[in-house]
Amino acid sequence: MRSGPVLRAVVGGLISIVALWFVLRGVDLARTADLLGSADLRWVAFAAFLLSLDLVFRAFRWQRLLRPIAAVRYPPMLGYLLIGYVANNVLPARLGELIRVHYLGDREGISRASALGTVVVERVVDLVAVVTIGSVALLVLSVRGVVANAILVGAAVAVLFLIVLALGIVAHRLPGMDRIAALVGRYPKVGQLALSLQDGLAVARKPRTLAEALVASAAAWSMAILAFAAVGQAIGVELSIGQAALIASGVALASAVPAGPSNLGTFEFAAVEISKAIGVPADSAFALALLVHATILVVTSVGGGIAFARLGWKDRSRAVDEAAVAADAPAGSSPNE
Repeated sequence: MRSGPVLRAVVGGLISIVALWFVLRGVDLARTADLLGSADLRWVAFAAFLLSLDLVFRAFRWQRLLRPIAAVRYPPMLGYLLIGYVANNVLPARLGELIRVHYLGDREGISRASALGTVVVERVVDLVAVVTIGSVALLVLSVRGVVANAILVGAAVAVLFLIVLALGIVAHRLPGMDRIAALVGRYPKVGQLALSLQDGLAVARKPRTLAEALVASAAAWSMAILAFAAVGQAIGVELSIGQAALIASGVALASAVPAGPSNLGTFEFAAVEISKAIGVPADSAFALALLVHATILVVTSVGGGIAFARLGWKDRSRAVDEAAVAADAPAGSSPNE
């Protein structure tokens, strides 16, 4: 058994436990249980519908990013995305991102490295969208302190990833790359892998493709923000669009931390701390976090189950094994939302 995946699972589990411990210190669980028990399920169902639309837009975004490389029909594209999401529900460190890449490669005959490149671009686009949403929400709500600092750190990370993405796209033009190319040329498989990955990253150079991805991201995040607001209504917490946007963007940034399966702990910690910063009582904030998280898990798990049933389970074990190997590699990991 490889030590990398085991270590990643242990570290992720510890991070989740610590995050939950911090959350539970200041929460009255009995009060939280009362809020959850009295939740208006009509609003929860509406939130589930909005989160389903969120996934629809995300699948469209991935399809458009992949289009310069290969034309894949939308229905299976949605299925591959859902398979990745349901894998994230049970695997640590967001390994589901790699699972969907391998599943796509197996079924569509597309280079996995190229597909991974499009996922990297997707993650960077998402990060930029999240930081933009969070920054605007901060300005509107005049929030200061730790929450504002976290958004600023996210902005710095977004700029860093944009620089890395740009360097990845133009790597072949950088000084000294001819020597590196000559060295890599001795290992054809490595060279082909690098070229395929660069092909995936290069989709970011196409203005129309990038514009479509940005529009799809805006639509997806609009649905996610409205879902947070809807769940707030379900438990009697009135969230403005700005407040819901700040919570949603903060939770997305927290998902970059390699925690346990489904970002358990880090999701709740971010949602609770941001909610408290905008005046939501801790018990209500925890109920909000749990109910949103549970709704996301139900939507992605049901969707992923349907995708598995329709697309089949062929090569699933190989995909999991290859994803673990890819995650151990020094390169090829993608930033997370």
